[in-house]
Amino acid sequence: MIKKVLYISYDGMTDPLGQSQVIPYLKGLSKMGYRFCLVSAEKKVKFIQKGAAIQKELSENNIEWHPVHYSNNLPGISAFLTYNRLLKKAWQLQREEAFHIVHCRSYIPSLIGLQMKRKHGVKFIFDMRGFWADERVEGGIWNLSNPLYKKAYHFFKKKEKEFLQESDAIVSLTTSGSNEIIARRDLQSISKKINVIPCCADQDLFSQDHLDAKKQQQWSAQSGIKENSYVLCYSGSMGTWYMLEEMLHFFQCLLNHRPAAIFLIITPDEPAPIYEAALKYGIDKSKLIIISAQRAEMPYLISLCNASVFLIRNTYSKKASSPTKLGEIMSMGLPVVCNSGIGDVDEIVRTMNAGIVIDVLDTEHFDVAARQLLNTAFSKTDITAAANTYFSLKKGVDSYRKIYETL
Repeated sequence: MIKKVLYISYDGMTDPLGQSQVIPYLKGLSKMGYRFCLVSAEKKVKFIQKGAAIQKELSENNIEWHPVHYSNNLPGISAFLTYNRLLKKAWQLQREEAFHIVHCRSYIPSLIGLQMKRKHGVKFIFDMRGFWADERVEGGIWNLSNPLYKKAYHFFKKKEKEFLQESDAIVSLTTSGSNEIIARRDLQSISKKINVIPCCADQDLFSQDHLDAKKQQQWSAQSGIKENSYVLCYSGSMGTWYMLEEMLHFFQCLLNHRPAAIFLIITPDEPAPIYEAALKYGIDKSKLIIISAQRAEMPYLISLCNASVFLIRNTYSKKASSPTKLGEIMSMGLPVVCNSGIGDVDEIVRTMNAGIVIDVLDTEHFDVAARQLLNTAFSKTDITAAANTYFSLKKGVDSYRKIYETL
């Protein structure tokens, strides 16, 4: 019997996260015989730009897509409106399809999944993606001095416990996050249903071996990167968590040892604030190359680099975080420079000799890390093999298949 799965995501499929961390998994599972109805919240501009292409890709893989409008104009109210649209669509589809499984990506979709389990006995997967309520507080999005945000925080922490206790399966991005959950006395009994699946990388896309030589030359010319330049890169949005100034500080230390180095920043963000921040560290604008790129173009730009850096604010909630960029960068064979305390990142990087982990973010430690980076002969082959061990999309898809099979 073909199992019918309702997959609910607050993240849009026209967003980079949906394209890297939802669609590839569903395509793989669809090929294994699972039938998906996908409900996601889509931003208007991105849906206009990419909606048709995403619809085509999903239809070609037998995935039914039911996008709803994502609202973000009014804090709190917009989130409720978006949730309500997801809820109505999910219940409409449940009446039509009678799903076997409801797979909920993060907390807001899990409010719906828990209702469906309680009312219809649908098997409920809590794919938690991190400690969401704590992230909202630590990221400065919810100020607990505001009574409404304080109420929202306590509501979602209560619901978090219900999701963990009543779900049929739990997915944590990290072993660190899983251990944090199990360490709670009231949750020790759920350990058997927790599965650790990190943010995986599509190694057919992020692969040095699969690059078109002509396109690679075109990107090299377009970026202005000269042959034999030492290039440090950062990929992705800056957002709430990534520490731009600290990464520029590290690059400044790198320049002290390699004055001709270049910092390639691949981001959809506006370049002006990045240039402004660089001035604080005496970094000339000519040392920065800031480029926006589509997902399919990312491997070509990364292939022009020698190493990558990402520094993330180290807070409690980050124990449960798995940076998507780590698997993608390692799959390209590049060493990474990162800070400790973020999910399983430092353990993986140290164990697999895949880069440099910095414990203290200051000039002294940045200088030591820069010298280590330049003086260590990292093996691209070994780093790529390590990425396959930890971040293979095929292994990630198979891990989800095993969960589905047990339900």
